[in-house]
Amino acid sequence: MIEDIRDAAPGEPASPGGDKKGPGSARDKADEPLAAEEDAGAANDPAVAFAAETASAERLAPAAEPDYKDRWLRAEAEIQNTRRRAVRDREESVRAAEERILLDMVEVLDDLERALAAMPQEPGAGSSAWAQGVALTAQRLRDALARRGVTPIATVGEPFDPAYHEALLEVEAPKGIRPGAVVQEVQKGYARDNRALRAARVVVARH
Repeated sequence: MIEDIRDAAPGEPASPGGDKKGPGSARDKADEPLAAEEDAGAANDPAVAFAAETASAERLAPAAEPDYKDRWLRAEAEIQNTRRRAVRDREESVRAAEERILLDMVEVLDDLERALAAMPQEPGAGSSAWAQGVALTAQRLRDALARRGVTPIATVGEPFDPAYHEALLEVEAPKGIRPGAVVQEVQKGYARDNRALRAARVVVARH
């Protein structure tokens, strides 16, 4: 203890642990201006100030309530759209399947009409009964197609309509046919619900 007092500088109290650096030492006093400068620089830094303000605003701002009504309306609208798309897709699938069957019926009718057109015109008992059977079958097919909305497309003398007619050839307009009208029907066409089921193949008068 006496040695500690002897080693202490005059005018300075001796530290209990023999350390000459007390709370009022020269080194601590020299470090105080540096710490003050660092604190002042941090306070003047715009990034640091902005971060501090943002953190303070986040702490003070109340949490936003989710808009459940808006979410519910959006979900309901999406469900309705999905239902409408499903109904439309189902209707289109059914329509496509029906039209494939109707086209098969039309092709059978074509064969029957070609058979009737190629039939000899001489009257005879056997040929007459056979012709009547083919004609009756063809008429029943026409009636079945008509019940399902399938009707023949008008061609000769009608203006050419690309929605219902398929032009195979253009010729000079004959007498009584105006330019741009159908001159001859090569293959009969059929329509269903104001739409071509099978376009008619025609010859058109040149303009």
